[in-house]
Amino acid sequence: MDINEPNQHHAEFNYSTKQNLIPAYEQSAILAQIADKAERKLKLRWILAISCLPLFGIYAAFGIAPQTMTSTIATATVVEEIALPDVANTQASIAEQHFWYKDHVRRDDTLNNLLSRLNVHNRDAINFIRSDAVASEITSALKPSHNMEAQTDGDGNLISLEYQLDTDQFINVTQTPSGYSASKVTHKLESRPILKSAKIKSSLFGATDDANIPDSVAIQVAEMFESQIDFNTDLRRGDHFNVIYEGSYDEGELVKTGDVLAAEFVNNGKTYQAVGYRDATGEMQYYTPDGKSLHKSFLRSPLEFTRVSSSFSTGRFHPILQRIKAHQGVDLAAPTGTRVKASGDAIVDFVGQKGGYGNVIVLKHENGVSTVYGHLSRFADGLHRGEKVAQGDVIGFVGMTGLATGPHLHYEFMVNGEHRDPMTVALPKADPITGQNKVAFDAISRELTAQIDLLGNSNIAALE
Repeated sequence: MDINEPNQHHAEFNYSTKQNLIPAYEQSAILAQIADKAERKLKLRWILAISCLPLFGIYAAFGIAPQTMTSTIATATVVEEIALPDVANTQASIAEQHFWYKDHVRRDDTLNNLLSRLNVHNRDAINFIRSDAVASEITSALKPSHNMEAQTDGDGNLISLEYQLDTDQFINVTQTPSGYSASKVTHKLESRPILKSAKIKSSLFGATDDANIPDSVAIQVAEMFESQIDFNTDLRRGDHFNVIYEGSYDEGELVKTGDVLAAEFVNNGKTYQAVGYRDATGEMQYYTPDGKSLHKSFLRSPLEFTRVSSSFSTGRFHPILQRIKAHQGVDLAAPTGTRVKASGDAIVDFVGQKGGYGNVIVLKHENGVSTVYGHLSRFADGLHRGEKVAQGDVIGFVGMTGLATGPHLHYEFMVNGEHRDPMTVALPKADPITGQNKVAFDAISRELTAQIDLLGNSNIAALE
């Protein structure tokens, strides 16, 4: 034995010695465990090696990134003078700027309230508006929804002001070197047709409200077709209409609506059309597209919208007299104060109180026709016997004077002294349009009916 290699021989001896001391079956188990541990260590080393690959890649990427600065970055301090703004000049500049304000008169507004909202605060301007002969009209003419515009400087000093007296009438207040001046001016309005459509869900006014159509236009539509459609009983859900009416614009803003130019109404599947034409007096008259007049000598009902609460009858049980009595007219239920219109051109034959009629008006028309309007709450101001009234003029207001159990209008229609049912009597029509007026009407009718047709087709396309 070499004295320089003691560890190797001792190791071999120890192993062989242990090997000789351990039974054979246990030696196999130990060898299996050693092999299993070695395999697990090998797997763990591979996992660690694979996990480190991305880190090596990142390290390599940083290592080879181009233009990488490795030296120390130099820094320097920069000092710069900044001039502060001139406060006095800035305030002066703001004061020289002009500002526009626009508002409308609200309910219970005062001049001071309105001017305050428009940033007008200088006392000399307010005093001028109150004292000047022209400008002072503003104070007495403050009406809800009327507009006022003001131009002021940054300190609230008035430069100019404009107040709307009427649709096209304005009062201007302007600052001058010697103070303020005021004048009235008239704006030239631009007239353009407005095309709208509406569908009936519950009522005519409900449909026009949904379509943002003014009530004045709705009333005209009802009057145009009242000889063909009973708007109290004939309307059906799903009925619809197209209408063209006048619109007046001031600098692009709608300020007024006027007459209906043309309309089409589809009621229960049947289509009615009307075209407007102004006669020699400037009054708008309505015709079918081929020139037949829609105007009747008498209105079917002297109330715009109502319902028949008691029909014409030769024998009716009177609710107050408690006996059978002929009812020689119709009772039209309506709230107290509802306007009553003359059903045709006439002369006032009687106005006053008469028995069970209470406050009553009797009108005498041509061709032996008379109409009676009873139970009125009051008469139109100034109405007197012998006065001429035109069809549609307001002559009184619904009430319940005389023998009446509730507010309504009692309406009678007589021909040569004989009572007829106002709801069924034949109403004569006015003459059709003829001559040179017919030539001019035909040109207008073609244009308007084409627009109505286009509007109707557009609505059908939209629905589809």
